[in-house]
Amino acid sequence: MAKLGKRTTAARAAFDGKANVKVTEAVSLVKSAATAKFDETIEIAMVLGVDPRHADQMVRGTVTLPHGTGKTVRVAVFARGDKADEAKAAGADIVGAEDLMESIQGGTIDFDWCIATPDMMGIVGRLGKILGPRNLMPNPRVGTVTPDVKQAVKDAKGGQVQFRAEKAGVVHAGIGKASFSAEQLEENLKAFVDAVQKARPSGAKGTYMKKVNLTSTMGPGVSVDVASATGN
Repeated sequence: MAKLGKRTTAARAAFDGKANVKVTEAVSLVKSAATAKFDETIEIAMVLGVDPRHADQMVRGTVTLPHGTGKTVRVAVFARGDKADEAKAAGADIVGAEDLMESIQGGTIDFDWCIATPDMMGIVGRLGKILGPRNLMPNPRVGTVTPDVKQAVKDAKGGQVQFRAEKAGVVHAGIGKASFSAEQLEENLKAFVDAVQKARPSGAKGTYMKKVNLTSTMGPGVSVDVASATGN
């Protein structure tokens, strides 16, 4: 068994005996454990009482975090003509049509967010098996298939986060950086939890939000009191 480093040992000791803590304490613990040489991402993971294999239990959506994610987001836009010009003017990093499709099919995916105008879905649809598993497939339900590419690019660059339940009913996302203040992280966390709460599908039965966990990129995780996270 590998020997744990001093940093990891100290972090685990600080978390020892901590479970289902209030949001304020969870944020404080995770921030204090984020001592890597880079600005660690603070991540939330939520276990939901859903089975995403059933269409009426799929959870997905977007939320604009009050303080952004702290991450530089690269945005790709499928558009032509005036819409392509709008996307470029709004700050999109990559804009294209068939050329962008071919680049993605060739294995080049150097973006974090993908937007498409409705008329481009004939092309984008061919990329479902590539973009879908990466949660990058444009979808009108989350506003990434839209004629208003200017606003969509602005939202993506401004800290909008997409979420989607995975097979085990887990939703996770980065909600900021360790360099954020505790107050900023708390507000981002509550905004994210609120968005997932509002996205509760019609087929969800029983307890919807089962567990909430907070961690940093390199640090241990701590479970958060669900009532504290939801404001109940």
